[in-house]
Amino acid sequence: MKIAITGANSSVGLNLLNHIVSNTDFEVIAGVRSERAMKSLPDSAQIEPRIISYQNADQLAIALEGADCIVHLAGILIEDKNSSYASANVDATAAVAKAAQQLKAKHLVFISVVGAGSESSNAYFRSKGLAEEFVKDSGLAASIIRTPILLGANTAGASSIIGAASQQKTKLLGGGNYSMRPLDIDDLNQAILNCCSSSATEPRLFELVGPEAISYRDLIQKTARMMNNSIEIGSVPIVLAKLVAAIGSRLKGGGITPTVIDVITKDEVVAHNADGDLNISLTPLQNTLEKILEHKKS
Repeated sequence: MKIAITGANSSVGLNLLNHIVSNTDFEVIAGVRSERAMKSLPDSAQIEPRIISYQNADQLAIALEGADCIVHLAGILIEDKNSSYASANVDATAAVAKAAQQLKAKHLVFISVVGAGSESSNAYFRSKGLAEEFVKDSGLAASIIRTPILLGANTAGASSIIGAASQQKTKLLGGGNYSMRPLDIDDLNQAILNCCSSSATEPRLFELVGPEAISYRDLIQKTARMMNNSIEIGSVPIVLAKLVAAIGSRLKGGGITPTVIDVITKDEVVAHNADGDLNISLTPLQNTLEKILEHKKS
């Protein structure tokens, strides 16, 4: 099987490539946006790096030619002067879905987010929901996997947690009293590979979260204890944080916005966890944190 991955140089993409090289005989088209991004990819005969663009679906189809399954990872949470939710999340996914149709791909896997919805009042969640619609309407066998905060080596979530847990004192948005379901990045990528190998014939939506619900405050404290660090946690009022973010992002033309703060502080809740449906065993949170801290030491 040959799998094409967009956003192959992301933390999820790099982890997925390492999974493929270590555990399978799959061939991979690793789609990235630039030659610079290519340099970060693992060196393996199984991996064929290709520079891709989402501006033209026909050209994208040519770049991904030969793929049996397409895994679309690319997208943004934080907008800047060059990338918006409309372009990076919605239009890019539309282009990937159209390219997959042209290639007659056997399967399309799209990584979305818990909370996504095309009618959401939050611009980020709305963009992901609209992107999901393009995947559902592609006419292809497809798997949409909604994820929570992802934890693993070099993920943004892990870096933020370790950074906060390393301090003697820190302040969290709203005191960190929002619920999370952290998912081990290795579990996500096993789920992706299972989807690629499945015999599905229609679009399916999965919400895949970690095995343990925990407040962000407790997650920081738990990590600090594992680092033998005593930490004092204070609170930044969310209303104040949004005001500062609104002013700062307008002056900078991007960055942390009130929209992003709403995403960060939203409780991660699902009605049904899809670990069984995706045939994976979830890694306990303690084990995930141990892996992250061990990687930090190396």
